[in-house]
Amino acid sequence: MRIALACPYAFDDPGGVQTHVREQADHLRERGHEVVVLAPVRGRGVLPGVRAVGRPVNIPYNASNAPIDPRPWSVRRVAAEFAAFGPQIVHVHEPLTPSTSMWATFAAKVPVVATFHSGAERARLYDLSAPLLRIAARRIAIKIAVSETAAASARRRIGGYFEIVPNGTDVERFATAHPADLGPGTKVLFVGRLDERKGFPVALEAFERLAADRPDLHLVVIGDGPDRASVSGLSADLRSRVHLLGAIPNIDLPPYHAACDMYLGTAVGGESFGMVLVEAMAAGLPVVASRIPGYTEVVRGDVDGLLVPPRDPVAAALAVARILDDPRLAQRLRAAGLDRARSFDWAGVIERLERLYERAAGQPPTQIP
Repeated sequence: MRIALACPYAFDDPGGVQTHVREQADHLRERGHEVVVLAPVRGRGVLPGVRAVGRPVNIPYNASNAPIDPRPWSVRRVAAEFAAFGPQIVHVHEPLTPSTSMWATFAAKVPVVATFHSGAERARLYDLSAPLLRIAARRIAIKIAVSETAAASARRRIGGYFEIVPNGTDVERFATAHPADLGPGTKVLFVGRLDERKGFPVALEAFERLAADRPDLHLVVIGDGPDRASVSGLSADLRSRVHLLGAIPNIDLPPYHAACDMYLGTAVGGESFGMVLVEAMAAGLPVVASRIPGYTEVVRGDVDGLLVPPRDPVAAALAVARILDDPRLAQRLRAAGLDRARSFDWAGVIERLERLYERAAGQPPTQIP
């Protein structure tokens, strides 16, 4: 089958949707499909199989940044790529965002499958594109959400039925990685943008509470953002035990997970899934995570990991200490977490997508009224 994937965000920026689309394309190709990816791109170096159909503009979104191409005339470039490739199915991600995926939804002359990732209650992107939302929605043959949280968010805007197909993970890539050399000591891992929504200040305060009487404890931080400077408020000793590694491409993450002892995910809200949690569990790390929508669809409290109230560094510190001080609990969470992660493996996700593609292919494309 010839499948065109559309990503609304700058494909050469880090991000969960970009990673998902990139890996989805790879796994579809492994199963014999012809795949092209359409996305806005910042630079000149584009991966094979990716067509740059616009330039991104940074728009504030969900307490973060969305690098999108909001120029509606980009639809002409998208249509030209479709004419050259001849897709049988167009699979768009975040089609309600005024960017490449929305333009692909309008330009498609074949059935459209759409995946909704966001769980945001309010978003400027949706406000900007409100007049186009229901028109775009009528072009979609099958609507997919990565979680019930994401489905509820999209349903409030456009209604209708949503299939739930989670984000995929290359479990073995994380489960079998050789550890990076991060030096001695016990290491707690944090991965994400260093800002308030991702909860980096909460993680840092929890670490500060724990590290005072645990001289071998280290915090390994992967990501960047405006709260990076908050580390300067720690004592010199504690600062030396916070390892700010910066933004690292997803493909290069597994060795860092393998070098750590547990994962701390302290996002405060606005999450629709929790890919960072799945990847940590796939790596065999016990997980402490915030009890927020999206995260609770990945981690089942006291089964796959420990859940704590958001914005509560004391509770986070106590949960981390509980795992560090109880080897049997740590081992139970490692085993349960890895088993849970396997339910999100790409092999199963791709098979579910293929069945939906076959179903969509039997439907006529919906025309703009």
